[in-house]
Amino acid sequence: MSSRVSNHSERRTNGASDNDNPRPRAGGNPARNSQHDQRSTRSPQATNINPPHKRTASGNPRPASRAVEERRTERTTVTTKEKLISRTRSPERRSKDAPPPEKWKPKEAAKPRQTDVKSKEPKPDPAPMAAWEPIVNLTPHTSAPLALRISIPPLASHAPQSLQPQPLNDLSLEAQEAAIIEDLLFVYMGYEGQYIRYSFSYDPHEERDRLAGPEFKIFPGLDPSLQDLTMSMLKMATHYSALETFIDVQSREEFGAVNHALCAAIRKLLQDYLVMVAQLETQFLTNETFTLHLLNVHTLPTSQMMYQLYSLAHELLKRNALLDVESEEDSDVDDIDKVIANMKRGGEFMPGNMTGKKVCKGGVVIGLITKRLDTMAGDPSARSLLTSLLRDATRPYMAMLNEWLHHGEIRDPHSEFLIKEQKSIRRDRLEQDYTDDYWERRYTIREHDIPPQLQAVKDKVLLAGKYLNVVRECGGVDVSKVAQDVPVSFDDARFLDNVNNAYAHANESLMKLLLTTHALPTRLRSLKHYFFLDPSDYFTYFMELSASELRKPVKSVNIVKLQSLLDLVLRQPGSIVSLDPFKEDVHIEMNEVSLIKMLQRVVNITGIEQGDTLQPLSNQPIENDKNAVGFTSLQLDYTVPFPVSLVISRKTVWRYQALFRYLLSLRYLESQLSTTWQTHNTGVVWCHKSSARRLEIWKRRVWTLRARMIVFVQQLLYFCTLEVIEPNWQSLMSRLKAKDGSIDGSGKPDRTVDELMQDHVDFLDTCLKGCMLTNGKLIRINSKLMQTCTVFAAHMNWLSRELEKADPDLIGPIKPPNMTDKEWKRFQAIKPQKSNNESGLNSQLHDDDSRINNLFEIIRTWEKNFSRHLQILLDALNHYAATETVVLLSLCARLATANQGTEFTGPRPEEDAAA
Repeated sequence: MSSRVSNHSERRTNGASDNDNPRPRAGGNPARNSQHDQRSTRSPQATNINPPHKRTASGNPRPASRAVEERRTERTTVTTKEKLISRTRSPERRSKDAPPPEKWKPKEAAKPRQTDVKSKEPKPDPAPMAAWEPIVNLTPHTSAPLALRISIPPLASHAPQSLQPQPLNDLSLEAQEAAIIEDLLFVYMGYEGQYIRYSFSYDPHEERDRLAGPEFKIFPGLDPSLQDLTMSMLKMATHYSALETFIDVQSREEFGAVNHALCAAIRKLLQDYLVMVAQLETQFLTNETFTLHLLNVHTLPTSQMMYQLYSLAHELLKRNALLDVESEEDSDVDDIDKVIANMKRGGEFMPGNMTGKKVCKGGVVIGLITKRLDTMAGDPSARSLLTSLLRDATRPYMAMLNEWLHHGEIRDPHSEFLIKEQKSIRRDRLEQDYTDDYWERRYTIREHDIPPQLQAVKDKVLLAGKYLNVVRECGGVDVSKVAQDVPVSFDDARFLDNVNNAYAHANESLMKLLLTTHALPTRLRSLKHYFFLDPSDYFTYFMELSASELRKPVKSVNIVKLQSLLDLVLRQPGSIVSLDPFKEDVHIEMNEVSLIKMLQRVVNITGIEQGDTLQPLSNQPIENDKNAVGFTSLQLDYTVPFPVSLVISRKTVWRYQALFRYLLSLRYLESQLSTTWQTHNTGVVWCHKSSARRLEIWKRRVWTLRARMIVFVQQLLYFCTLEVIEPNWQSLMSRLKAKDGSIDGSGKPDRTVDELMQDHVDFLDTCLKGCMLTNGKLIRINSKLMQTCTVFAAHMNWLSRELEKADPDLIGPIKPPNMTDKEWKRFQAIKPQKSNNESGLNSQLHDDDSRINNLFEIIRTWEKNFSRHLQILLDALNHYAATETVVLLSLCARLATANQGTEFTGPRPEEDAAA
C-alpha cells in the first residue's frame, strides 16, 4: 500500500531505535498504553507511543509535542516493517528489510500462555526464517495479452509461526476494528489479511476455484458486533477476485472479440474499484472517526455493482462449461462426429467451428447481457451498468456488422458473427454445381448465435451482405471507402435504419448489375429461343442437316460435327437467332440416359426426416439406354458467366434441359408420324385401291390410328408450348419489369434479387408440372403412349411390305385394272429391289386370308394399346386437374377427341383403373 513505501524510507533514516517496541495494530488509548507498559519492559516511553498509521483510537485527541510526534513516526515504521515481512513478494526487499528474530522476544514474553513454551525452546530461532523463502515467478504467456503473469503467492497459513499475528482475543475492541479494517482493505484487492484468510476448501492454484471466487474465514476471537458485518462485506472481495480471474480467462483468443470488449469494460470498472479502495485507505489513515460501519456504508453501491458483474460472469462461465465439472465429458463421440462431418462438408478447422468445447461468444454473449438487462429493468443502477456493458461489448460486433452491410465482407477471425462463411465454396464451382451451393451455403446464418436485436432483421442482414458481396466481386464496391456515420451500438436510434438502408442499397445495386450491365432479360429470351424452340425454323433446319448423324447410335455420334452444323444454322441470315448476342454460349451434348429415366430418377427422390442423411445419387443404379440414338440423346448446354449464373444456375439449366428434351421428343415423334402420313399418301401399296375389301378396311384402320396418334402428339405439343410455357413466360417477364422499376417509372426495384431468382425457378417448376414431368404416374403413362407411337412409325415400312404380300392385285405380273400405267411402272421399279431381299420370308403364310388375319391382329394390338393407355391418361388428367393442376383440364378436353368412338371411351373396367 502507498503509505508503506514512505514509512519504509523513514525507517531507513531513523535507524533501529525502536527494536524493542511491540507490534501495535490499532489506535492507542490509556488502557491500551498501560497494556503496552506491562508487555514491554525495555521501552520506558511506551505510554507515550501513538498507534500505527498516525491515527489514534476513535474519539481521542492527538498529542501536539513534536518530540512525541517523532517517536510516533518511529514506532509506526516498526509496525510497517512487520507487515511488509508477512506479505512481501520480493526476495530482495525481504532480505533487506527483515528485522532480526529477536524483535519478537518482548512480544512473546508478554503472552502469559506461552511463558512455559518459551522456557523450553527459544522462539526466535533463525532456522524457520531461512526455510520461508517464497519466490515470485513470471508465468508463461497466454493468448490473453493483459492477463496477470505473476505467480500466485503462497497461502498465509503456510507462513512460520513467528510471522503469525497476535490473537484477536488479546486486542481491545478498537484494536480489533482497526485490524479488521486494515485486513479488509487488503482482501478487497485480492490478498489475504492477517486475520482474514482463505477458507481451507479454496485452492488458488485451481482455475475453477479462482473463477468461482474465494471463500474467507476470520480468526476466532473477533467481537460478535464486528463478525457479522465483516462477513457480509467479504462478499465484495470474493466477487473482485473471481472477476479478475474471469477477465484473464475470457480475454483469451478463442473467446472472441465480444468477450474481449466485455472484459475490457469490466477491467475499467475494476480499475475504478481499486481507486475507491485507495481512497478508503486514505480515509483509514487520516480520519480518526473512520469505523467499520462507515467502510460498509462507503462500499455498499460498489458492492451492488460487483454483485451484478459477478452474476453476469458466473452465467457466462456456466455457458462456457468452465464451472461444471461434468460438462466436459458430455458428448465426446457426438462432438467428434460433428467435427468430421463438418470437415467433409468443407468446413474450416477453426476455434469457432470446434464443437468439442462449448464456447459462449459473439451473439450468445450479447443475448445473455440483453436478457439480464430485461430481467433487471426495475433496478436503475443495474440497468445503467448493464446498458454500459452492452454498449461496450457490442462495439466489435457492430464493426463486423457494418463491414458486412456496407462492404459485403466478413472479418470474423473467431467465428462469432451471425453470418457464417464457407470459404471452401467458391464461385468457380458454379459451372458444376447442381445444388446452388454457392448461393445457398456460401453464406449462412448461425441460428443459435443471433443477438436478440438482430432476430427480426436477420434475413435482411444476410441478403444485404450477399448482394453486396456479388457486386464487390464484380468490382462494383469500393472496399477502401470507409462507411461514415454508422451506428456503433445496438441502442443507437439509427440502428434499424442502417440495416434497412444497407439492404435496399445492396438490392438495388445487384438488380442494376444483373438487369442492365449483364442484360438478364436478353439472356432469358436467348434461353427461350434455344431450349423452348420458340422460333423452331432454325432447329428444323438443323434437324434436316444432321439427320444422318442423329440416326446413329449415341456412342457413334460425332458431337464436333453437330456443333459445327448448329453454329452454321445459328448464323444463317434471316433467322431470329442470328441476331442473338449470346449464341456462342450454346453447346451440343449427348446424354446416354433416356429422358424418362432421368425424370423418374428425380421424381423418386423423397423428402428426408430431420437428422437423416440423403443417400448419394451415386448409389442409385443408372442404366443407359442401349437403343439410344442421336435424336433421343440430344440435349443443349448453355454457358453463363458470373453473376448471371446466380440466376441461371446449373439447377435451372437442368430444368431447361429437361423441358428441351421433352419438346424435342415430341417434335421428333411428330416428324416420324408425318413421314408415315407421307408414306400413306405417296406409296403405291397404300394408294392403290385393292380388290380385296378386307384390305381396304385394314388400311383405313391404319390411317385412322395414324391420325389419332398425330392428333395426340400435336395437341400435346401445342398444349406444352402455347398453354403452359408461353403464359408463364409472359408472367415472368412482367415480374421482371416490375423488379427493374419500369412499371411505375421510379427506376428503383420494388422486389429483391432472391425473389427474382425464386420467380425464375417457380416459372420452370410450373412449366415442368404443366408438361406432366413431375408426376411419376403421368410420366409412365406418357412414355407408354409415345413408345407405342414410335413403334408404329418405325414399323411402317414393314407393314408396307406385308400389305404388298397380302394384296392379291400386287402379287402377279399382270397390271390390276384399277391401277394407272404410271403407278404400275413405279411399282414394278420398286418390286425387283424388294424381291431380292425377301426370298424365303413368311414362307409359312401361303394363304391370303392368313396374311390378312395376321395384319388385322397386329393393328388390333396397336389400337388396343394406344386407346387403353390414352384413356388411362385422360382419367389421370381429370384426377390431377381436380386436385393439383387445373391447366391439365384443357389438355384432357383436347385429347378426348383422339379417343372418341373406341371401345375404351367412357368409364373403364376395374382392372384398367387399377393399372
